[in-house]
Amino acid sequence: MFSYSKKEFDLLRKEGYSLDLYYKFNGDEMTPISIFYALREDKMFLLESSVFEPEKGRYSFIGYNPYAEIKSLGENIEITENKLTLEKRGKVLDEVQNLIEKINYKDENNIPFQGGAVGYVGYDVIKQYEYIESSNKDALGIPEAYLMFYKNFIVYDHFDKNISIHRVVLRDEKKDYEEVKEELLQIREKLCSYSKNNNLEAPETLKKEVNSNTTKEEYMDMVNKAKRYIENGDAFQIVVSQRFSCNFKEDPFKIYRRLRSKNPSPYLFYIDYIDFQIVGSSPESLVSVKKDVVTTMPIAGTRKRGITLEEDELIKKELLEDEKEVAEHLMLVDLARNDIGRISEVGTVKVERLMEVELYSKIMHIVSKVTGKLKKGSKAFDALKFCLPAGTLSGAPKIRAMEIIEELEKEKRSVYAGAIGYFSFNGDMDTCIAIRTVILKDGKGYVQAGAGIVYDSVPETEYEESYNKALGVLEVIE
Repeated sequence: MFSYSKKEFDLLRKEGYSLDLYYKFNGDEMTPISIFYALREDKMFLLESSVFEPEKGRYSFIGYNPYAEIKSLGENIEITENKLTLEKRGKVLDEVQNLIEKINYKDENNIPFQGGAVGYVGYDVIKQYEYIESSNKDALGIPEAYLMFYKNFIVYDHFDKNISIHRVVLRDEKKDYEEVKEELLQIREKLCSYSKNNNLEAPETLKKEVNSNTTKEEYMDMVNKAKRYIENGDAFQIVVSQRFSCNFKEDPFKIYRRLRSKNPSPYLFYIDYIDFQIVGSSPESLVSVKKDVVTTMPIAGTRKRGITLEEDELIKKELLEDEKEVAEHLMLVDLARNDIGRISEVGTVKVERLMEVELYSKIMHIVSKVTGKLKKGSKAFDALKFCLPAGTLSGAPKIRAMEIIEELEKEKRSVYAGAIGYFSFNGDMDTCIAIRTVILKDGKGYVQAGAGIVYDSVPETEYEESYNKALGVLEVIE
């Protein structure tokens, strides 16, 4: 089934719209993994979720053959479109917005992602919008932000097992209906022939040596210095982190497959930039925008799950009665309300869920949900500017906490604590926080993790928390 007839397609093209022509068919013999392998090429992405609900996780998205990309290092922006590259000074999110908005997309679809920009906006991008002195070195040598623009993508519907092959035809493209229709049918044939000849199993986990850019003594010293700032009234909480690394030899996509199997989470992603890959399993939304409603869901307060449901209930009760955990969570909810309030209509900010415990495969978190209606004239890009980075990965008050982080940590955070997700052609956005995320580059895997420091934090405990968070991701690398 095609989304448009030739008559409908030609009429809307004459009116100057970019259109999503797609072909839908039953795909119960396929999986997102087999689809990815069938189309395997450079600069692909796979976005998934382990949570299968109508509003979250129903779809997996596979993108291929990007037609444009934007990357930035500070305010030095590089824009490549149709194989032509322009270098300029500017702010990266403004440039992404310009490229999205010139599309004039006809929104007649109800899926969350309808083509657009996919990638990451790193922690340090906030320095383009807020004055925070930056002196730390860049140890990874990758852009601060890197987004690729896709008009070719596939949607796997986990509810009805349908697959739709999409091709957004941009308004200035010289493409006719039959030509695009043939492209879609060729992709379908490629998927069907691959799924019948391949039986994929997730590889097993192996072990390796792990190193850090910070010794245990250095990390504990950072904790003590952060506590002194808190005692002096500079901040209520400061999140300090360290970057772990290990060697790897295998196909990066196999690492993703192990991670999604061992550590399923609401946000699962694999993005291939050729020179490096980003693989992650994030539990936490940063900010999303859907039909002008902006949403953020702070997570703070974590426990390991029990062996039985009865044990889960006891652990949940203990977590919600922990005064330190509750105080920290409420502080971050207030920070989220403040961030959302900056770009929402007056009186529309609501705490729709407060301190509910969500269960995941191995752990449980305290989660809240804060929403607002975007101010008139505001866009998804504005929401990200005001919410980046999340208070759960910086501290409170946010700007002062970030200034202290810049002083205590020795290297730029890069992707860590930034945003990973998409900006859709229809104006919607969904991003998660870049945690439980590995950067694979030049035979090394890099995972950064931190701990939220408050006035009574114990340095040894905070070091162990940071180490254990990273270990959960590092254990899938070989």
